[in-house]
Amino acid sequence: MELLLTKTSHSKLPITILLLLVLIPHVYPTSSGSKPSQASLNFIRQSCNTTTYPSQCIKTLTPYASSVGTNPLKLCNAALAVAIRATSNCSATVSKLSNQKGFKRAEGSAIKECIGELKDAVYELKETVNAMGHLGDADREFQWANAKTYASAAITDAETCIDGFLGRKASLKVKRMIRACVSEVEKYISNALSLINHLY
Repeated sequence: MELLLTKTSHSKLPITILLLLVLIPHVYPTSSGSKPSQASLNFIRQSCNTTTYPSQCIKTLTPYASSVGTNPLKLCNAALAVAIRATSNCSATVSKLSNQKGFKRAEGSAIKECIGELKDAVYELKETVNAMGHLGDADREFQWANAKTYASAAITDAETCIDGFLGRKASLKVKRMIRACVSEVEKYISNALSLINHLY
């Protein structure tokens, strides 16, 4: 998927991965011996109430309360970390499914296309992190727009995966398995995008 609102390209993916290592480790789940402040917990709840799936948002981001504090940017990075992990795991699940035998041609084709869409979604999310890492630059508005564009593209990739099974003969079991996996991915990405939209 080509995006016009970007200064980056697939050739710069290693830089994006480096940013992931630099930015996302600054947000990590709270250890068992660390208790987050009430202010941080309230901040996460209030922020999550602006998302499409607030309950899931609160559940998945509360473990990051101590490292997030009341910092909106760190909260966005935590949400992106969760979304990237979920999308990568879903991609791995569908990939394992594709290794099974006995699929019909149309079914196998849809699964293969879905894997490609999920890998694209992971790439888009990493590029979102890349753009977020430049919000301190002079072109903040441009980078913020990039972040929102890439996150939106990731949602589209996930939706395209599910749409690929429409009108194709595939077992109900396979459809349900993939839909359950990808639907969760969509929720995580949607919440991250909502938090990014409310960043400024």
